[in-house]
Amino acid sequence: MLPQLSHQQTLEPVYLAFLDALSHCGFQGDIDKRYSARLVQATDNSVYQFLPQAVLYPKSTADVQQVMQLAAQEQFREVVFSPRGGGTGTNGQSLTHGLILDLSRYMNRVLEINAEEGWARVEAGLVKDAFNDALRPHGFFFSPDLSTSNRATVGGMINTDASGAGSLVYGKTSDHVLGLKSVLVDGTVLDTMPVSAEAIDSAGLHSKVAAVCRDKRELILKRFPRLNRFLTGYDLEHVWDDNLSKFDLSRILTGSEGTLAVITEAKLNLTPLPKRRAMVNIKYDSFESALRHAPALVQAKATVVETVDSKVLNLAREDIVWHSVKDLIQDVPGKIIEGLNMVEFAGEDHEVSAKVAALEAVLSAQIASNECGLMGFQTTHDKDSIEKIYAMRKKAVGLLGATKGSRKPIAFAEDTAVPPEQLADFIMEFRALLDSHKLQYGMFGHVDAGVLHVRPALDMCDPADEKLLRTVSDQVAALTLKYGGLMWGEHGKGVRGEYGPAVFGEELYGVLQDIKSWFDPDNRLNPGKLVAPRDKGPLCYDVDSTKRGSFDRQISVKVRESFPDVMNCNGNGLCFNYSTASPMCPSFKVTGDRIMSPKGRSSLMREWLRLLEAEGVDVLELAKAKPLGLLQRAQNSLKAKDEYDYSHEVMESLQGCLACKACSSQCPVKVDVPKFRAQFFNIYYQRYLRPPKDYLVAGIEDSVQLLARAPRLANAVTNNGLSKWVIKKALGYVDSPKLSVPTLKERLDGHASRGYDLQALKAIPQEERSRYVLLVQDPFNSFYDAKVVYRMVQLVEQLGLKPVLLPFKPNGKPAHIKGFLDKFAAQAADSAAFLNELHQLGMPMVGIDPALVLVYRDEYREALGDRRGDFNVLLVNEWLVKVLPSLPSRTESKHSYTWFSHCTEATARPGTAKEWQQIFAQLGAKLEAVNLGCCGMAGTYGHELDNQQRSRMLYGMSWEAQVAQRPQMQILVSGYSCRTQVQRFSGFKPRHPLEAVLELLQTQE
Repeated sequence: MLPQLSHQQTLEPVYLAFLDALSHCGFQGDIDKRYSARLVQATDNSVYQFLPQAVLYPKSTADVQQVMQLAAQEQFREVVFSPRGGGTGTNGQSLTHGLILDLSRYMNRVLEINAEEGWARVEAGLVKDAFNDALRPHGFFFSPDLSTSNRATVGGMINTDASGAGSLVYGKTSDHVLGLKSVLVDGTVLDTMPVSAEAIDSAGLHSKVAAVCRDKRELILKRFPRLNRFLTGYDLEHVWDDNLSKFDLSRILTGSEGTLAVITEAKLNLTPLPKRRAMVNIKYDSFESALRHAPALVQAKATVVETVDSKVLNLAREDIVWHSVKDLIQDVPGKIIEGLNMVEFAGEDHEVSAKVAALEAVLSAQIASNECGLMGFQTTHDKDSIEKIYAMRKKAVGLLGATKGSRKPIAFAEDTAVPPEQLADFIMEFRALLDSHKLQYGMFGHVDAGVLHVRPALDMCDPADEKLLRTVSDQVAALTLKYGGLMWGEHGKGVRGEYGPAVFGEELYGVLQDIKSWFDPDNRLNPGKLVAPRDKGPLCYDVDSTKRGSFDRQISVKVRESFPDVMNCNGNGLCFNYSTASPMCPSFKVTGDRIMSPKGRSSLMREWLRLLEAEGVDVLELAKAKPLGLLQRAQNSLKAKDEYDYSHEVMESLQGCLACKACSSQCPVKVDVPKFRAQFFNIYYQRYLRPPKDYLVAGIEDSVQLLARAPRLANAVTNNGLSKWVIKKALGYVDSPKLSVPTLKERLDGHASRGYDLQALKAIPQEERSRYVLLVQDPFNSFYDAKVVYRMVQLVEQLGLKPVLLPFKPNGKPAHIKGFLDKFAAQAADSAAFLNELHQLGMPMVGIDPALVLVYRDEYREALGDRRGDFNVLLVNEWLVKVLPSLPSRTESKHSYTWFSHCTEATARPGTAKEWQQIFAQLGAKLEAVNLGCCGMAGTYGHELDNQQRSRMLYGMSWEAQVAQRPQMQILVSGYSCRTQVQRFSGFKPRHPLEAVLELLQTQE
C-alpha cells in the first residue's frame, strides 16, 4: 500500500522568517516554498544537486532591490542567494542551498530596440532565441550562438560570458555588452558602462577595480592565455581598453556567475543579419582528420567551423532530428563517416560565393589526391537547411545522454580551450587520457576557437565512478595548462572554481578575492563559486560537491531499471523550449512553472521513488497491489487537505500534463512522461479516491457503443441545461461532446462496402487480398465524427479498392492516460490478439486518428512486450503514400490546402508532413504544412473544467492566429481532438486531409 510520504526537508528558521517578512514588504513577485519547486531548481544540466530553501520570482528590478534591502537587515545576514535564468549550466553555476532568484518567469521583456544605432535593452530573463525573434524584423540578431539558445537566458549568457559557434567572428557575450543594470547585495542599483579614465569616481567600486587592474596590468597580460575564449569570471584584462583610456566595470560582471551582483537589465549591441549564408559539410575518415584539417578551414575565412565525431553523428542518426538533415549530410557509398566539419560562410553575396567556390575547389583537389582524410562534401545555400543542420548539432549535445547502459556521457570537463593550432595534439592526448580509464565519450566543438566539448561516460550512481570523475577532472585541468589553455573556455566555472589559483597564480587570485570582498563582503551572492573573500575561508563547493547520483543510488537498481524515463533525464532542459511553435511540453509553456515540464516531473518522480525506498516500500510490488477499501480511500482523501503527503506534489505536477507525448521524441533522452504518469496514477489511487471523471474517461470506449445505439436520445440527455450543469459541477467537464447523427452505421446502411466476416476474408484468394483495406475504428471518429470514417470508406472505393470496416475494439488509450493500467493491459491484449489474427491475411490495416494508431506501436509494446505480436496499423498518410504512386499523376490544379499537425503525430513521425505533401502533389494540389505547438485539447484535457483557461491560452499561443489567416475549407487537421478544439474556439470544424484527398479524386475523374 502506498504510504503517506510526510518527509520533506523543511526550511531553516531564518529563511522562513525572511520569506514571511518579504511577503509583507511590497515584493510583487512570487514566493514558492513548495518542496516540488525546490527540487526542480536543485539541479541544472550538471551532475550536482543542491536543494534551495525556496524560489523567488521577481517581476522587476525594484523587486530585486526589495529582496536585497530586506536581506541587508542584521537578522537576515545568514540568507544567501543565487540568480538563475534557464538553468542550463553544466557546472552547478546557479545551484545553491539558499534562495534562488529566478528571473526567467517575469523579467523576460525586450524593453527597447534602437535599430538606427544598433542596440537593444532587455531584461535578464529573456530567452536568447526569443530575443532574436524580436530583432529579426529590424534586420539584426544577437550573435553569440550557444546550443541551448531556445531556453538559455540573456542574463545567464552574461553571467557565464557565453559564446558558441562563430565566436572568432562574433566574439563572446561580453563583447556585445554596452551597459548593465545590477542590484548589489545591499540593494543599491549599479549602472555600468564604458567611461573615460577621467570620469571614474574617486571612491567606490569603479575606483577600486580600475586601480588594481591598472596596477597589475603587466602581470595580467603575461599570465592570461592568448585565446579567443579568454578567461571567464572577473575579466581583469578587458576592464581597460588597450590605451588605458576607457574603463568598463561591466567586464567584471560578465562571467561573474552571480557572485558579485544580480544583473537585471542589459544594453547590448546588435549584429546585422548577413545577406547571404552558405554551409559546406565536409566528411572525413576519422575524427583526427577532421581536427587536423580545421586550421585550413579557418584560414579560408569561414565564419564558423564546427566539428562532431562519429559517436555524436550516429546518435543524431537514431533521433527524429535526422530526418531533417539526412539529405544534407548524405552517406558516402561504401564508407563510414567518422568525423564531420560544418563550415559556414556569412556576409555579402559576392563575398560568400567567392569563398565557397575557393573552398570547394581546394576540397575537390584534396579528395582527388586522397589528402587529409577527406571523403566528400556537400554545400547548401539555403538558410532553412543551414538552420536544420545547426538544430541537429545543438540537439546532439543532449543526445549524448541517450547512450545505452548505466554509464552516460556527462558534463564536467566539457569546454576546454587551447590555442587552435594545438587542438589536434591536445585532443589526441585527451583521448589517450580517457582511453587509459577505459571510458567511452563523445566529442564535438568549435575547432575554429580551439574549444572542445568532451563528455566522458560515467555512472554517477556508482561511487567508484564518482571518484573517477574527480581523477579525470584533475587530469584534464593539468592537461589544459600544459597546452597553454583553460579548463573552462565557454561554460563557466561553477564548482570548478577550485582550479582558479593554478590558472591565475597567487597574486592575481588575490585580486579576485579582493574584488569579491568589495562587491560582496559577507559572501552571500552565489557563495562557494569562483572565489571567496580573503577572510571567508576556502570555497565551500568543489568538484566533489553533492551530486544527484548520491540521491539516485538510494533507489534500488531494479526500480531504476523499471523507471528508465524517470532516471535518464539528464537535466539538459530542452523541454524549456520557449517557442510557441514547438510542440515540446505545452504545460510548461502555458504555466511557466518548471514542475510542469518533463525535467520537473522526472525530478519529482525520482524523489518519490527515493522516499518510497527509504520507507522500505517495494514500488514494483506496490504497483501490483490492490487499492484500499473505498471507505479508507475516502477518509484519506478527506484528510489530504490537512496532512502533508509528498505524493500530492507529484500528482499536482503530473495532472498538468496533457499526455501529448511530445517529450517522448523531442527530448534528447526520450523521457516519456505519459508513461510514468500512468504508472504513478495507478499507484496513487490505491490510497486516495479517484475523481468520477477518471472513470468516465476510462470507460468511454465501453459506454460509447451503448450510447450510439440511441444517439439522439443520448445527446438530448447529456446536452440539456440540467445535464450540462451536472456535468460541469459534479464531473468537472466543460461539456459533453455530441454523438454523430446520422451514425456511422446509418451512413453505411445499404452501402456496397463489404462488412466484416473473418471466415469470408480468409477464403479470399491470396492474389486478391491486396485489393482489400481493413479499416480500424477508433472511438472518437467512429462515434463522434462518423462522417470522416464514411469518407474513408468512400476514399478506398474511389481508389478502386475494397474497404472492410472492422468491428470496433477498444484501443485502451483513454484508460491508459488515466492510469487504469490493468484495464489498459486487458484491452490491449484483446485488441492485439484480434489485430494479429487479421495481420495473417496480408491485407493492409489503416486507422484514422494518429493518437490512437500510435498507441498500438508504443504503449502496446510497453504493456505486452512480445505478446504484442507483429501487426501494423497504418496511418492514412502512410497507406496513401504506398497506394497513390500507382495512379497516373494529375495535372496541377488551383487547389491549395494547409495541414495542421496533431502534436503526437508530428513528434512521433516527423516525416508525416512530407508524406501528406507528396500525396497532394501526386493529385496536382499544393499543401502547406505549418509548424505549430499544441492546440490545447489533447484528448480530454481541454474538456476538463480545471484546464479550460490553460487550454484556451494554448490555442491562442499558436493555432488561433494561423487558423484565422486561412479560408476554412483550406484547413486540414488529422487529429480528432485538434478538430474539436478548432470548432470550440474558432467556430468551425476543419476537415481531415483524407476528405480533401477524396474531393480531389472525385473532381478530377
